[in-house]
Amino acid sequence: MLNLKFPTKFLWDEDGAITVDWVVLSAAIIGLAVAGVAAVQESTNALTEDINTGMSAVDVIGNGE
Repeated sequence: MLNLKFPTKFLWDEDGAITVDWVVLSAAIIGLAVAGVAAVQESTNALTEDINTGMSAVDVIGNGE
């Protein structure tokens, strides 16, 4: 005889639903963090190049030379 209680109970069981919620929430947070780092990285690289150009233009006088 075919047991029809298992599929019905499986479909209405919500024990694993919170795990799916946390996985989706964690993926969204990680995605936003990666997007934020990518946005800041371009500005940081440009600023680093500006600082490098400014420091390269300065002559450093040695101690007593």
